Amino acid sequence: MQKNTLGHTGIEVTDFCLGSMTWGTQNTSDEGHAQIERALDAGINFIDTAEMYPVNPVKAETIGRTEEIIGEWIAKTGRRDFVLATKHSGAGAPVRDGAGISSDTIRSTLEASLKRMNTDYVDLYQFHWPNRGSYMFRKNWDYDPSSQNRAETMAHMEDCMGALQDEVTRGTIRAFGLSNETAWGLTQWVNAAERTGGPRPVSVQNEYSLLNRIADSDVAETCHNEEIGMLSYSPLGAGLLTGKYQSGAIPEGSRMAINGDLGGRKTDRAFAAVEDYLQLAQKHGLDPVQMSMAFARQRPFMASVIFGATSLDQLDVILGAIDLHLDDEVMADLDAAHKAHPMPF
Repeated sequence: MQKNTLGHTGIEVTDFCLGSMTWGTQNTSDEGHAQIERALDAGINFIDTAEMYPVNPVKAETIGRTEEIIGEWIAKTGRRDFVLATKHSGAGAPVRDGAGISSDTIRSTLEASLKRMNTDYVDLYQFHWPNRGSYMFRKNWDYDPSSQNRAETMAHMEDCMGALQDEVTRGTIRAFGLSNETAWGLTQWVNAAERTGGPRPVSVQNEYSLLNRIADSDVAETCHNEEIGMLSYSPLGAGLLTGKYQSGAIPEGSRMAINGDLGGRKTDRAFAAVEDYLQLAQKHGLDPVQMSMAFARQRPFMASVIFGATSLDQLDVILGAIDLHLDDEVMADLDAAHKAHPMPF
């Protein structure tokens, strides 16, 4: 399996990453442990989580449960031979009374994550979303940054840099990353690191799939020039690209059965786009899940594609894409379909 280095850290991550956000709601701890073992056995060396997981739904009483499940597995097996990433929630999360990220929250939040995960360090510590907000989560349709205060944002970034560098010095984090961030935000975090001597961001975890290619322009350019690796989440469009929701189907226990509009992704245009992608997969003799995963991995700015599964059967299908490479004809057909169905949600 191919590995990519995050910035200049020397941290090498496989180009597929095991996501964990359903462990503790849709999946039991035993099921989460089985997924870890299956993924590691397949050659994956990268697991991503967050303090606020699990989701579907997010509830105050389950905050941190996914990290605990990972920690239980580490304690049971004694293994820590993989790259582990977690995230500090931004403003408005059902934790810390909704307080945003600051130098006052970083150490205590990180320490809580380390305790839950039975480890003394994380390889990649990410800010889950910016305090100032962003156009992610379908907010791009009416995004208005005019209320942002640039001076406050710069001061916030520099304040966080000091706290992050303290953790790097302590050895509790190896690298710093961002999530749900814009091209401007990425650039300003890089500038803040250069001004303060703090840790330069080496990754950005944003949504990316055949159905959501908003990162193809400004964010892709920033990632290339600033040596920031993209970590894509929802590469299957919250399950839409599997085809399981076509023709009005809602499988029992599925994400749509729990979250009816899939976080704003359930639209007529999305179903039309999926139908074209399913036909393309059939035309080229490909599994649509594996085609979608391979497409995301082959993007030039991609460091790793984060996927989730709620069963080992789903996981095995995804793992079948490990060695799949899409040729130029397939990629051209996918680009044509994208032009016909831009931003369907």
